[in-house]
This record gives sequence, C-alpha cells and structure tokens, in this order.
Amino acid sequence: MSETILITGVGKRLGFALAQQFISDGYKVVGTYRSDYPQLKILRDSGADLQQVDFYQQSSLEGFLHYVGQEYKAIRAIIHNASDWQPENKKNPSENALQIMNQMMTVHATVPYLVNLMLKDQLMSGDKTSDIIHISDYVAEKGSKKHIAYAASKAALNNLTLSFSAMLAPKVKVNTVSPAMIKFNEHDDEAYKTKALKKALIPAEAGFEEVIDGIKFVLASHYMTGRTLHLDGGRHLK
Repeated sequence: MSETILITGVGKRLGFALAQQFISDGYKVVGTYRSDYPQLKILRDSGADLQQVDFYQQSSLEGFLHYVGQEYKAIRAIIHNASDWQPENKKNPSENALQIMNQMMTVHATVPYLVNLMLKDQLMSGDKTSDIIHISDYVAEKGSKKHIAYAASKAALNNLTLSFSAMLAPKVKVNTVSPAMIKFNEHDDEAYKTKALKKALIPAEAGFEEVIDGIKFVLASHYMTGRTLHLDGGRHLK
C-alpha cells in the first residue's frame, strides 16, 4: 500500500509541482486547494485526493482535519506549502493592518500548528520515521519593510519547527525549507526580475526542482530535525 503525503496548497506553482512529483514517485497524495484551477484535473486523474479548504474559515479547516483523521490512519509526511502574500499599504501601512496580520498568521502559523497537533497520531502510527516540513521564506530571518506581517508569520512558522521537533522526536522529524527566489510569475516584468536577481550571489531562480530536491533530501535524512534548509542563492551575504 502506498505511503501517504499530505501537501497543503497544491493548486499551482510549487504545491502543484510537489504533488505531481510525489504521485510520480508512487505516493498517495492528499492535497488542499482554496481556488479551483484547471490543472487540478491532472492531479485528480493521477489519483490524488484533493480537498477544497478555506483555511480562513475555522469550520472548513476542522472539516478537513476530521476527514483526514477518518480516512487515513498513517501519514508519511505533511508538507505545509499553503501560503498567502499580502503587503502593507504603501501610503498608509496601518490601513487594514490588523486584518493583514491576522490572515498572514492564520495561514502560515495557526493552520500548521493545528494540523500538526490534530494529525500527530497519524504521523506516529507508521513503522518508519515520518516528517513535517514547513515551507518558509528567506525574509523570515531578514524581515521586510514592505511585507511586515508576512515576514513575521513566516518567522512564527520557523519557530513551530523548533517546538514540534522537540515535541514529536524521535518518531517525527520536523524541519523547515526556506527558499528565496523560487520562480518568477508570468506577469513579472523585466525590471522587477533584474532587481530581484541582483539580491543573491547566484543571480538565478531556484526553480521548483531545487526545492523538490531539498524536500526529498529532508525526507531521506534519518538524523536531521529542528533545522532549516536554506535555498536562497546566498542572499544573506549580499
């Protein structure tokens, strides 16, 4: 029977690529998405169990956790990839500030916190070591004057790695993968791309493959927990 990997936020970009890869590797993928995208049909046709979940609605999250708890008795890994990205208002940073902070903390800290707690029995029930992987961001350590709430919420996610690694050891390894520039969006203009690439010693996109390889490394390790794998092109040295 295939091992199960739960991935949040599989609708597009990295989450979609992760789901495709792990399905190809023979895993049973349980994936969440908030908005429906045409490419999700590819995952469904490949056997993924896709659940539409609005993490900003408590009842939606609770319903999803109940479903997973009933349907899956063992989970090989949980990959917290779901993310949102809301900057503060440039002209008036205090405008909607409470709402922005609440939303950033919900999706990046509260949801992983609750998922980890509610599904820890499934993680610990298998014969082998299992994993929780938090997908964070370079700005969690540097901060961001334009994305204060986002950076703070990712820093909170990093701290969850420390606490849960201590709580769930040695059965469950808990680590962070922290990328910087993964892949540009289609609408990004050349001026933005040039400016973004200059921030790193390696002036290039990491690409989804780099992050996937990093996650596979963490999954394969038997001795790494409570740590962060940095995939940032050396931005900390610029």
